[in-house]
Amino acid sequence: MNTVIFRTIAPILVAIMVVFSVFILLRGHNEPGGGFIGGLIAASAIAIYGIAAGVEEVRKALKFDPIAIAGFGVFIAGLAGLLSYFYQVPFLTGLWAYLDIGPSKVALSTPLLFDIGVYFAVLGTIAAIALALEEDEEGK
Repeated sequence: MNTVIFRTIAPILVAIMVVFSVFILLRGHNEPGGGFIGGLIAASAIAIYGIAAGVEEVRKALKFDPIAIAGFGVFIAGLAGLLSYFYQVPFLTGLWAYLDIGPSKVALSTPLLFDIGVYFAVLGTIAAIALALEEDEEGK
């Protein structure tokens, strides 16, 4: 299925999917979505790019090993839970901070930090699996 049309359209499709995955990640706390679904969408984009361009090209584009991305995500998710320790509340208790940026307030929260960690953990794990499967397929 590696046609000229697919190789041409794949980078555009990947860019759209990654932007959509970030949108799903950021809206996930209050509406359906979140880090898990966003990470799956981003990993699907990586798999599509791998099919179109090859595994080596994807590894160059990622800059980091997918397992390192997954480890970073687990670290961020754990950090979100540990922040509650400093406020003497139970583990993974939601904490919010508000930043005044011009006329609006931006809410930063530990649930958002946890979702970002889950996003990277899922992205790294599924990308590593997809790239390993694609390497096996190319090896035939």
